[in-house]
Amino acid sequence: MIPLNSSVVSGVALSKVDGEVKMLLMKRTKGGFWCHVAGSIEEGETGWQTIIREFHEETEIGVTELYNAQCFEQFYEANLNIIEIIPVFVVQCPLNQAVSLNSEHTEYRWCTLDEAKALVSFPGQRDVYDHIWANFVLSEPSSLLKVNIG
Repeated sequence: MIPLNSSVVSGVALSKVDGEVKMLLMKRTKGGFWCHVAGSIEEGETGWQTIIREFHEETEIGVTELYNAQCFEQFYEANLNIIEIIPVFVVQCPLNQAVSLNSEHTEYRWCTLDEAKALVSFPGQRDVYDHIWANFVLSEPSSLLKVNIG
């Protein structure tokens, strides 16, 4: 049997940058690959609280508008023999959102869908970006997906 792990969450930030909606990608220091924000749930946290904390730690973005993306990143991590199931969130940011990276990342880019899909290494990331673009950029997200962060 392969164990399941669901102790990590991820989030994609969207902002209108120079008049065009774009998503935030960052290049990881460890591994050198492009990704979006993600992190482990700490004791006593909910998934949505974790993604807010991770956005603050990794980018200094203060999350004010958070959505449940209604999708998961899923992959088999061979070195740990674990299937990762990661809930995805969407952060709607103000126009031209400023980003200040911590040491986990070396650079960032605000990307169109095509630019983001060209940068990332993993098929699952491209699937997540397609889903987010279709449901949060090309159409208005349902208010039922909005997370009440109070």
